[in-house]
Amino acid sequence: MEEHPSAIAELINRIAHWLVHLAGFSFPEEQMLVTQTVSMVLVVMVILLTLAWVIRRNLSVDNPGNLQQVFEVLFEAVRGLMQDMIGRNSQRYFPLLAALGLFILASNWLGMIPGFMSPTANINCTAALGISSFIYYNYHGVRHNGVLKYLKHFAGPVVFLAPLLFLIEIVSHLARPFSLSVRLFGNIFAEELIINTLNQALFPFLVSVPVMFLALFASSIQAFIFILLSMVYIGGAVEDSHGHEAEAH
Repeated sequence: MEEHPSAIAELINRIAHWLVHLAGFSFPEEQMLVTQTVSMVLVVMVILLTLAWVIRRNLSVDNPGNLQQVFEVLFEAVRGLMQDMIGRNSQRYFPLLAALGLFILASNWLGMIPGFMSPTANINCTAALGISSFIYYNYHGVRHNGVLKYLKHFAGPVVFLAPLLFLIEIVSHLARPFSLSVRLFGNIFAEELIINTLNQALFPFLVSVPVMFLALFASSIQAFIFILLSMVYIGGAVEDSHGHEAEAH
């Protein structure tokens, strides 16, 4: 359920109404053309693009800045984890996993700033992320193994149990985007609910600061869990392909 639009959401809607008016269309001024969640997603996109521009502008091999060093350490850790979880050729999946991780982390943290909300506190946003991960790993599973070989993987090694195992695996895979989205949504929504309650109802803002630090840590863990599970799903989808490549060499 959408909350009352924040000042940022109202500003974005004014800009949207202005752009729509320039295009020759007209809507009532009170009508929200951009929802609160989409407004926050746009804010996260602007933050990440600005951060990428700053890092790219100051990129240096000989004298890297502090921000560059932080991201290098972070990305190297993710690459190492991908190598362990997925195996060879894991670097081809790095762009999407890094983008998902940064977007989720920034979205989770955004709600800690007064006047903003976390896009990931809305089930529509987390569902889109979960479905994106689901489509991505299945696409690469089919791409590496072919449709028939990928579907055969669902049936297991025992022939007479194949129909039952196939059905179980299909249900299990279909449940993955639901699990990814609900886990992320539930944790972030609960964090925001607790912090808002402390800020507005029971205690002044400063009393909720320790809780906000705990929420920052928990939000980081949720972003890590999301990309870790995505790595596991990708690794499972392409493992037969890796095994085939190893035998061929």
